Amino acid sequence: MAFTMHSHSGQFCPGHAKDQLEDIVKHAISLGYTTMGLTEHMPRTSLEDLYPEELDDPEGSLSVLFPRHNAYLLEAGRLQAKYSSQIHILIGFEGEWIRPAYGTLVNKLAAHPGIDYFIGSLHHIDGIPIDYDAAYYARAVASAGGTEESAYEAYYDQQHAMLTTLRPRVVGHFDLVRLLSSTPEREIRANWPSVWDRICRNLQFVASYGGLLECNSSALRKGLSEPYPSREIAEEWLRLGGKFTLSDDSHGIEQVGTNYGRALYFLEGLGVQSVWSLRRKLRPSAPEVGDSNHILRDPQMAAMLLEQQHKRRYMMARQEQDGTDGTPHRYAASLDNAGPGGPDEGGKARLVEMEVSLESVRAIVSKWKT
Repeated sequence: MAFTMHSHSGQFCPGHAKDQLEDIVKHAISLGYTTMGLTEHMPRTSLEDLYPEELDDPEGSLSVLFPRHNAYLLEAGRLQAKYSSQIHILIGFEGEWIRPAYGTLVNKLAAHPGIDYFIGSLHHIDGIPIDYDAAYYARAVASAGGTEESAYEAYYDQQHAMLTTLRPRVVGHFDLVRLLSSTPEREIRANWPSVWDRICRNLQFVASYGGLLECNSSALRKGLSEPYPSREIAEEWLRLGGKFTLSDDSHGIEQVGTNYGRALYFLEGLGVQSVWSLRRKLRPSAPEVGDSNHILRDPQMAAMLLEQQHKRRYMMARQEQDGTDGTPHRYAASLDNAGPGGPDEGGKARLVEMEVSLESVRAIVSKWKT
C-alpha cells in the first residue's frame, strides 16, 4: 500500500503549489494510494511573514489566509466523505514556527474538530525563510551569527523549542536546513559536534513522546542525494527505536509519489522493513468502523456512523467559516474554549498507528511509470 502523510495543493497554497485539491486526490487514487494526509500550510499572522510573491498587495494577501484555511477544511471534509470508499483521507495542516508566538495558534488550529493531526515543521531561522532561495538563506545565516555552523545550531535550537511546545505527531523534513547549504551532504557528527549534540537531543525528545519522523522524498526532487533526514540522522533515529512515516511532500499532481522508489531504497539500506501510517477511528465508545483491510463488522451501522461524523465535522467547519471575518484574532478567539478534542470532543476521531511493510509499498510503486 502506498500513502503520504504530507501534501499540498495549488488551490490552497497558490503561488507555492499547483492543481486543485480534488484532482490531486483523484490522481493519488489512480496511483493506488490507500491513505493520504492533506496538510496545507497554516495561516500566518503578520505582514513580515509574507513571501515575495505575496507582497504586491500585502494587506490583501494576509487577510485571505484564515478564510482560505476555513475553505480548505470544508473542501477536505467534502473530499474525505466523497472518496471514503477509495482512499483514507486524513485532514491536517503543516505548522509554522516562525517565532514562538505561533505555538498558541498551532494548538488552537489543531483543536478544531475537522483536524486529525498536524506536521511539526520549521522553515525559518530567526523568522527568516531557509528554503525559499539562496538570498534568504544567506540572510538567515547572517542572523544566526554569520557561519553555517551557527545557523545549524540556531535551526536545531529553534526546532527543539517547537518540538517541546507542540509535540507534533509527525515531524516534517527534520533537517531541512541542509537544503540550501553550501555542503548539503556534510557529515555533521564528524565536523560539527555541537550541531550533532543538538540533533541527538531533538531526536531523543521526539522518541520520548512517540512522534513519527517522516522520510520525506521531496529532498530528492530538489537535488539532494538523500531524503530528509540524511543517513546519519536516520541511523541515530533508528538506534533510538524511532519510527518513520512516509511523505512525498507533493505540491501538485506531478509530484505525488515522486522519488518513492529511491526513498524506499534508502530505507531498505538502513535495514528498515516497515513504515507507519496514521488511521482515523471513531472514538472508543462508538462501534468499530473497520480494520486495515476495510472489512466492516456491521456495514450498515458503520456507514451510518461514518456519515454522521462527516456531517458533524462539515457543519462545524461551515459554521466556523460563516462566522469569521477573516482576521486571525477572531478566528483564534472562536477556539478559545476548545478542549483537548476541540469544541466537540466527541466528534474528533482517534488516530491510531498502522504498520505498513516496505514490501507492500514497493508492490504499488513498482507499477508506476517512471
